[in-house]
Amino acid sequence: MIMNQTQINLIKDQQQHAINCKAMTAAQLDLSISEKWFKIWVPKCLGGLEFSLLEGMQLLEELAYYDGGLAWTITLCSGANLFVGFIDPKIGKEIFQNSQVCLGGSGRASGYAEREQGGYRIKGHWKYATGAPHLTHFTANCVITEKGIPVLDENDQQLIYSFFFDRNDVLIHYDWDTFGLECTASHSFSVENLFVKDSRSFVINESKSTWPQLLYQYPFIPLAELTLLVNFIGMYKRFIDLVERYFIVKSQDEVWLKDKGKLYFKRLDKIQDDFNKRRDVIYQLAEQSWSNREKEMDNAIIYNRIAIESRSFVSSIKDHVMQLFPLCGIEAAQREKEMNIVFRNIFTASQHSLLQE
Repeated sequence: MIMNQTQINLIKDQQQHAINCKAMTAAQLDLSISEKWFKIWVPKCLGGLEFSLLEGMQLLEELAYYDGGLAWTITLCSGANLFVGFIDPKIGKEIFQNSQVCLGGSGRASGYAEREQGGYRIKGHWKYATGAPHLTHFTANCVITEKGIPVLDENDQQLIYSFFFDRNDVLIHYDWDTFGLECTASHSFSVENLFVKDSRSFVINESKSTWPQLLYQYPFIPLAELTLLVNFIGMYKRFIDLVERYFIVKSQDEVWLKDKGKLYFKRLDKIQDDFNKRRDVIYQLAEQSWSNREKEMDNAIIYNRIAIESRSFVSSIKDHVMQLFPLCGIEAAQREKEMNIVFRNIFTASQHSLLQE
């Protein structure tokens, strides 16, 4: 266990409050900032934890086990703070002097950046900026243009750069209204006719990293796949445990145990076994890929396996949750019951495009 019992108690106590207000509570935010959970991928010299890949995965999985909405927010925001490894180091040191700094935004290139002297003139509208109410900076991808015409890269594709904006320069559209992951507050945002200097642009590619740490030499896509996947793993593990607890209570009824219980427990055992095997594979791949990166060995085959295994895992999670949910009675359908909360979080998270087959 990575977290202590006091932290776990606070997380569990605040979960329903965060759902009700559709944003992180002050207590959740204070805990996340004090424990530097938004900075798990930030260098220690900038006030971060500078976790290894496995350390970060384990923390995010544990957070997701106790509160999927909180974990999803920390995952996406810490993932955006990781971009410090690709921006101008001088700028990075300036903005990370703020202990509460938190980046977040969108990966979709739904904006345009017109080249001008010394920078870019930007307009655009982006969806799903997780943690919008507490972000200090917003990140966004833009198509680069010259005289209104998209610039092409060496592969004749539209050239896309990433940018980050100060909170005061964006308009937040409070439009996040979902049946799960409510507290992530993943609202849309927009900018119009905003000029930013060249130093506010960056490219998320290990060949363009501006810091020497191994994390910034690890490709972003497999990192994103693994960190999103451990959210599913944590939530799914919680769901399985809640189902097992429900079955144990129901098994006190000898008629239920005889007619249904033994079959249900056998089905649950198979699902738990499948879960454990898949989880072991994922962590083995993550550990091997990190070790290979340290040795500067080729990882192409492992990255491909991570992509395949992570999507297959999420697909099996959705299937198994749908198999178990109808076995859990009306309790599973009550909105304030934890089983229902976890169910809603899993299927809201499943709408993220990255891990869809």
